[in-house]
Amino acid sequence: MSGTDARWLGRSVIGLARHPGLWATAVRQVFVLAPPGWWRTKPFLPLPDADYLRFRLQTAYGDADSAPPTQDLISYLHWCRSWPHR
Repeated sequence: MSGTDARWLGRSVIGLARHPGLWATAVRQVFVLAPPGWWRTKPFLPLPDADYLRFRLQTAYGDADSAPPTQDLISYLHWCRSWPHR
């Protein structure tokens, strides 16, 4: 994990901590985005596919190495939580 990734992850966790109503949605999305069989490969964590993340960052921000604003993560989780109900 690069320094930018670690800083983004830290900011995201702190931002998410302020929205306890989204915690279950965040956990669900971690597993939704994890590739099948994630538990069989190191680091044995449900991490999204790196190519998928690069694609999403490139299309959303124009830079595959960008760190999205925490508010974008919060907005995404609100959308995920409400999407099945719409």
